[in-house]
Amino acid sequence: MVEEGKNKKEEAQKVEEKEKGKGKEQIEEDKKKKHFLIRRYLQQHSLIESNILSFNDFIENRLQEIVNNINEEISREEVELWLGKISVGRPQIIEADGSIRSILPIEAKLRKITYSAPVYLEIGVGGKEYSNVEIGRMPIMAKSKWCNLHGMSTADLVKNYEDPADSGGYFIINGNERVLVMIEDLAQNQAFTEETIKGISLRMYSSRGSYRIPVSITQTQDGLILVSFSRFKSIPSFLLIKALGITKDSDIASFIGSESDSLIVNLFEHAKVQDMNDALMAIAEIMKIQGTKKEMLDRVKLRFDSALLPHIGTKPDSRKEKAITLCKLIKQFLVAKEHKLESDKDHYSNKRVRLSGNLLTDLFRVNLTIFIRDLQHNLQKIARKKKFYSIRSLAKSTLFSHRIESALATGSWIGQRSGVTQNMDKTNILSKLSQLQRVISLLPSEQENFKARTLHPTHYGRFCPIETPEGTSIGLRKNLSLLAKVSTSVKLSDKEFINTLENIGLKTFK
Repeated sequence: MVEEGKNKKEEAQKVEEKEKGKGKEQIEEDKKKKHFLIRRYLQQHSLIESNILSFNDFIENRLQEIVNNINEEISREEVELWLGKISVGRPQIIEADGSIRSILPIEAKLRKITYSAPVYLEIGVGGKEYSNVEIGRMPIMAKSKWCNLHGMSTADLVKNYEDPADSGGYFIINGNERVLVMIEDLAQNQAFTEETIKGISLRMYSSRGSYRIPVSITQTQDGLILVSFSRFKSIPSFLLIKALGITKDSDIASFIGSESDSLIVNLFEHAKVQDMNDALMAIAEIMKIQGTKKEMLDRVKLRFDSALLPHIGTKPDSRKEKAITLCKLIKQFLVAKEHKLESDKDHYSNKRVRLSGNLLTDLFRVNLTIFIRDLQHNLQKIARKKKFYSIRSLAKSTLFSHRIESALATGSWIGQRSGVTQNMDKTNILSKLSQLQRVISLLPSEQENFKARTLHPTHYGRFCPIETPEGTSIGLRKNLSLLAKVSTSVKLSDKEFINTLENIGLKTFK
């Protein structure tokens, strides 16, 4: 009996050992699978892919959008100047003997030169055919689509003395590797309610191209709802809606759709104003605009078109849509005031991370506007003197290239921002990846801003909860998680979006 018991124990131990062995084998297999999946992912994707994709989007789409917007706004009173397609070449160098050849990042670093490509723009003057003119040079991000390393195999990279493990995502300016730091900002064209000294107020940053104008809605102790934007301060909201084209009180009430004492008070206050021109004149008097009646009306209309909710449109046919949007914003304000609702500004659905493409868009727009203004001025002088000119010689500008290069080299950006670019930290591969994944907030580090500094539940999986500096910048300088990605803006026109909503069942107001 004792021997049988011993045999059973031995068999049981053998079975346990076999099961343990199987468990170890399974764990090892699982590890191998994970390592294989990670290797395959890293072969297909870069850890700092978001910035590279954003730069690609900037070259492919945003440059042309900027040119189209500037082309619409150009004044053609003295000289007819038209802009066409814009294109960017490949990084190249012009040698001392005048020869042009392509260049790789390693050569730019060794020779202390800028890794840049020529920018070509189609320019037409006075109804003539478009001339494809080189207007300057644009620094190119390493490992982007426009980089000469794009598509190279590991063997080709080694042959050309390039590091196959280099992630890219940086610029080479005068031989220095410069990194564009991502910026965290509040979402544009989105309304926020916040508690102020005077009570609840609604604020929205309306952005369109170079325009970024704050619009705020507040309420007085008497119950009057006021709107402020640009130079127009504390304008009665219902007077503004009537000036934009919706003059019937019943229409205004239906668009707001929130029955309250505030609505009745504001409707009663401006019940006598039933005409658009009367409302415009009343606003002109509030703003103390002087001149003839026609001049006063034109000035107010012009200001409405350019400075009031520019993201909706900057032409007269957008006024009615702006009035309807104001009604919806007033409804949101009244609901927030009634229920004491404040927007959570630290929730990441209310934030946007500005990548290299967004930052370069702002820089390029400002510099191209200056370049076109200078070109127009030169053309006007030549037209008066009736001299012969070459558009290619007039358009080629070293100042355009210098301004962009200087901004990337110093980190001094438009809007009086500094530290937007930094020298790349090459202590080791992790410090380099950390810097390329860095996100900084625009809030001043001297202020307390406790809520902005603390961890928010929406940071989970998006931001590293540990990597932030000690001291005044704590919580304001963050790092994306290693596998986090930031998406670029969706390419969807207004018509496509409205058609999609109509197909779902949305009814349009006519």
